[in-house]
Amino acid sequence: MDWQSFALSFTVVFLSELGDKSQLVAITLGTNARSTTAVFLGVASGLVCTTFFGVLLGSSLASVVPFKLIKAIAAMMFAFLGFYLLWQSPAAPIDNESI
Repeated sequence: MDWQSFALSFTVVFLSELGDKSQLVAITLGTNARSTTAVFLGVASGLVCTTFFGVLLGSSLASVVPFKLIKAIAAMMFAFLGFYLLWQSPAAPIDNESI
């Protein structure tokens, strides 16, 4: 096993998932569940499946498209999303009195 790739993958995914929507959903599901073990297993299985498909797609794509091009496209997508979120107008404040 390539332990350096394992450690890098774990660290990047762990840090990027902190406070992510999937973690917030897991917290919400855990607050209402009779079995937190079932919620953990369900959330973990969902994350494993999506990660599996992502790795499968990435390895298939790498056999067709040059690695530098994949990195460039990913960088442009992240930059576009970052700029979009920065220049997006802020959401209107929620009026709690009407609830």
